[in-house]
Amino acid sequence: MKTLFDFNFKNKKALVRVDFNVPLDENFNVTDVNRIEGAKPTIDKILADGGSVILMSHLGRPKGVEEKYSLKHIVSKTEEVLGVQVKFASDCIGSVAEQAAADLKPGEVLLLENLRFYKEEEAGDVDFSKKLASLGNIYVNDAFGTAHRAHASTTIIAQFFPKDKCFGTLLAKEIESLNKVLKDSEKPVTAILGGSKVSSKITVIENILDKVDHMIIGGGMTFTFVKALGGKVGDSICEDDKMQMALDILHLAKEKNVHIHIPVDVVAADAFSNDANTKIVDVREIPDGWQGLDAGPKSLENFKEVIMNSKTILWNGPLGVFEMESFAKGTITLGNYIAEATANGAFSLVGGGDSVAAVKQFGLEPKMSYVSTGGGAMLEMLEGRTLPGIAAILS
Repeated sequence: MKTLFDFNFKNKKALVRVDFNVPLDENFNVTDVNRIEGAKPTIDKILADGGSVILMSHLGRPKGVEEKYSLKHIVSKTEEVLGVQVKFASDCIGSVAEQAAADLKPGEVLLLENLRFYKEEEAGDVDFSKKLASLGNIYVNDAFGTAHRAHASTTIIAQFFPKDKCFGTLLAKEIESLNKVLKDSEKPVTAILGGSKVSSKITVIENILDKVDHMIIGGGMTFTFVKALGGKVGDSICEDDKMQMALDILHLAKEKNVHIHIPVDVVAADAFSNDANTKIVDVREIPDGWQGLDAGPKSLENFKEVIMNSKTILWNGPLGVFEMESFAKGTITLGNYIAEATANGAFSLVGGGDSVAAVKQFGLEPKMSYVSTGGGAMLEMLEGRTLPGIAAILS
């Protein structure tokens, strides 16, 4: 696996695909700099070698050229994070981009305009990729969040750099962390899968059953399992058409000697509201008119024992509707258990939009071994798929 550290960038122009798809407020201020900070070590290494950096990214889902999706809005915040001046090219190909790249001197950083202003980017157009490739000498992919897409700047472009292509530090760390769970894990391995639907996690579950010793099922998909096993789930979210699938998973897990842990009690509410009436009930006895919105205290005690005895922990999906304070306790408590296990020497990987949002919201991020930056890309790797953006560098 070729990384940044296999190259010296002195007098080279590094074409770096980053994921600067950052949130902006109504005044175009960047409200979360995590993705920019994530790319900083890669940029720092290239500049320290005496190279220059040409940054490529998308922002949002523009339909053609839309001013509100211009990357010019993030230039000042990028300068602040990187601690260097960032030049901006008002196009990503053509004479404007070519001139800006040609004028770039060692130690300088150039940010190209939004790649998705061209439909050719998402189409994986070869000619568009070639025009991008002409701007630099070495191609660096550091955008894990888009590595599962065969877009021009993430995959197709790599063919124009047969020997001069590598992973940036962020993408290399993502691959390494996922491999620690999927290939080189220290046992016992525990996967915690939450979220609302079994159907969205089925391929992940099937792929990782061979790699884990314990699987904790939480969130809304709990109730599909509980109902399939004959329990009463009241008005809780439930995929009736996936109950057989849930039973198949339990059967397969038993065959593979994987211990599945499902909540035994839940915080039930009489409405989907932070101000609803709540009570702790047996997960199999949720009354009509009530719905389970968080894991209960007995469940959390059971989960604690599993987590504290684990050496490798994967967390993908919250245990409840953590966005509402009344139903956040399960997710916070679980996060604290994982943090404690990590402090005791376990390796913990958190990924998937909601889990990442939760660890950030509750200040748990620094206490985890690694928090993934790419929700969709991470899920596809957990499903056992080869991501085109990664394959393009390895080929």
